[in-house]
Amino acid sequence: MIFEIVQLLLLCGIVASASLAVRSRDLLASVVFLGAMSLLLATEYYLLQAPDVAIAEAGVGAALTTAIFSIALNRIGRFEESAGGKPAQKMGAAK
Repeated sequence: MIFEIVQLLLLCGIVASASLAVRSRDLLASVVFLGAMSLLLATEYYLLQAPDVAIAEAGVGAALTTAIFSIALNRIGRFEESAGGKPAQKMGAAK
């Protein structure tokens, strides 16, 4: 019973972090949400008794991909541009 509850919480966390990554206009926040999603996914793989896949997901998905995205963000800028060519405002910022 506890195992199913833990799995359900992990899956809800995976879906929540993925949707936050897609909806965020701050690209650095999106990278952090994707890294968190990857760590939750690695935990799910470990609980499903696939430790080799969990290690690969944690190493490549969480660490390497997050680092590459962060380096790319240093070169292109942190915020997504809106349709008018101006940087979009942060989520929740006053208009």
